[in-house]
Amino acid sequence: MTVPKLMPLAIGLFAVGVLAIIAVFVLFALGHSDLPAWLNFAGTYLPAIGLGLGIVAVIRKSRRKKS
Repeated sequence: MTVPKLMPLAIGLFAVGVLAIIAVFVLFALGHSDLPAWLNFAGTYLPAIGLGLGIVAVIRKSRRKKS
């Protein structure tokens, strides 16, 4: 079973995004309220982009298999 070339990128983006979300929660719990914009951006958009790329990779793989 081969992994699509897009899948490692999707997993990496999703993982970095989840780590950013965890960092936001931890920093907020420690009393920091003015977080950097890049951290908010990473926590907001990277998991969604990673999930989207993962779905595209799986759909492309399934269509390639049927042909």
